[in-house]
Amino acid sequence: MKPLHVVVIGGGIGGLCLAQGLKQAGVSVAVYERDRTPDSRTQGYRINVNSTGAVALHDCLPPALWRVLVATAGDAGRGIGFLDEKMRELVLLGNDGPAADPDDPLNTEHAVSRITLRKILLAGLADLVHFDKEFLRYKENSDGTVTAYFADGSRATGDVLIGADGTRSRVREQLVPRATTTQIPAIGVAGKLMLTPETLAWLPEILLARKNVFWPKRDFLFTAVFRRREDPAQVAERLGDQLLALGLDPRELVEDSRDNDYILWALIGSSDTFPAGFTELTGPPILDVVGDRIRDWHPSLRRLVKDADQLRAVGFTAAAPVEAWPSRRVTVLGDAIHHMPPVGGLGGNTALWDANLLRRTLISVAAGEKELVAGIGAYEAAMREHGFATVRDAVRNTEQAATRNALSRLRTRLFFKACGAIPPLRRAALGYDQPVVDAEERLTPVG
Repeated sequence: MKPLHVVVIGGGIGGLCLAQGLKQAGVSVAVYERDRTPDSRTQGYRINVNSTGAVALHDCLPPALWRVLVATAGDAGRGIGFLDEKMRELVLLGNDGPAADPDDPLNTEHAVSRITLRKILLAGLADLVHFDKEFLRYKENSDGTVTAYFADGSRATGDVLIGADGTRSRVREQLVPRATTTQIPAIGVAGKLMLTPETLAWLPEILLARKNVFWPKRDFLFTAVFRRREDPAQVAERLGDQLLALGLDPRELVEDSRDNDYILWALIGSSDTFPAGFTELTGPPILDVVGDRIRDWHPSLRRLVKDADQLRAVGFTAAAPVEAWPSRRVTVLGDAIHHMPPVGGLGGNTALWDANLLRRTLISVAAGEKELVAGIGAYEAAMREHGFATVRDAVRNTEQAATRNALSRLRTRLFFKACGAIPPLRRAALGYDQPVVDAEERLTPVG
């Protein structure tokens, strides 16, 4: 291995995944994060890790940490249902075939607590992650190294610098100053309903068993459940010896990162149908607006929204496609270059995809199999193609969810309904088959 030191700016999902993967391969790496401490910010809602993100985490994490992630995550459920606002099923996709093996990263999804995921990604990196480091700028030196400068007057020098510093990336601003952002004409509202004996007594099984998309005459609602596969104490006991062998405290990593189980809901609507200043509201005023929009929906959906907490209202933006730039010893990944609306968790999974590809590139450079700048150029070409294709998908899905075009919404509902009623059409149009199941059974409360 050739000496290679990697400086990563930003300790989010992508930056930490890259650091874990490089550490496992013996490549020197250091991460610089502007947050003052690991728990400076709340981690918000769960993240749906699909096969793209799961493969990256499986490849980059030590096996014991991968097993902790799988055990502490929730099962995303069998398939995804498309329904109308009265909870009448239009089509159910992806629930056929044998149950997926959660340990197989290619064939399952994971409803991951961001709190637990952050702990897992930081595990074993205590000496490599430096907090309270606000990045200001970088300088490419005559000897081929790159130096990062921080607000506290300190600096860090490496052979390559990676910008993993999010949507307001200062690395991107310097590397690709022509990169721009576009506003999406949609607003999203999200909330959590905690799973307690009281809520389980009235919640329909349909909301607890899988992800759901509700396609009413206006707006769009998505629901997903987060219930851990295993109790954290059981995970700590079962995997404790493996974690201790890595020098990690099982209790601190697993048991102390408990995140209560809940149902996430997210509503999307056209920006011009919300009152001015809506995204600045907090608490009950958000529910007043949303409650009025769904007053004719199924009672269980109205109660799901009304009883929720940890509410959040946001506008959506996306990175505009950018042409190739001259490759150098500085590059970017994830939201730092191709941020997108948080629809379907595509942004986080794409950042993990970037991190895994860049990990492989830098390992090849360290092994003398690739020249550094040429390797980064190949990475950037693939990253731009994959990343901005995903941005287009996320923007299209967001705009479709928020559209006020009544004819378009009706056509979509009729299409889903036809796919649900005609298996050959469903297979041809959507690539799924499914058994016929009485939808009324899924509306029965549990508990």
